[in-house]
Amino acid sequence: MQKFSEIYQRALKRKGGKEALSELLPSSIKTAAELSAIPDDRYLAEMTRAIFKAGFVWKIIDHKWAGFEEAFWHFNIARCNMISPENLESLYQDTRIIRNGMKIDTVQRNAVMIIELSEQYGSFAKMIAEWPDDDFIGLLGLLHKNGSRLGKLTSQYFLRFIGKDGFVLARDGVAAMIRADVITTHSTSKRDLKLVQQAYNFWRDESGLGNAQISRILSLSIG
Repeated sequence: MQKFSEIYQRALKRKGGKEALSELLPSSIKTAAELSAIPDDRYLAEMTRAIFKAGFVWKIIDHKWAGFEEAFWHFNIARCNMISPENLESLYQDTRIIRNGMKIDTVQRNAVMIIELSEQYGSFAKMIAEWPDDDFIGLLGLLHKNGSRLGKLTSQYFLRFIGKDGFVLARDGVAAMIRADVITTHSTSKRDLKLVQQAYNFWRDESGLGNAQISRILSLSIG
């Protein structure tokens, strides 16, 4: 496995130096205290935004997002938990949102997940905030197991949107992990994710950077 210093130097060369590279790094990562203060409706909103963006044109979702907020009662958890069949039929025809029935259905299911995990961990926000950086794949697994349409990559984007310090294994990120001799294919199997987590833990110790910064530098060293 390559040292992070080698990957960093390659990213510096590709992007034109330290200052230029620094401007491309994530700036919206929140502290544990900030994550703990985010209300449940915003977690459900960002979760839903990530789900609707999956396999779709992101800018269209962003352009229509005010309509999503209105249609889903500003993602009020109690209200979304109680969506009736009649509500769903109305939402399936609602032009304020993208009318994808399977994705619309996730709002209620993920509201239920937030309520259930809040009961288990004290609050959903606290769970996200306090989840250890050295077990990010554990958090991804929990969301995938308990949520609806929260696949590994969708969960990664949701957590990045909300400000959790995690990695994103999109195309360039996976290619960088292969180049760094961490994994050998574009698979994101449990075995590969474990190897990825081990690499991130090693690189965090080596560099003093967080998961999100390392993730971005990896991508910039390729793309």
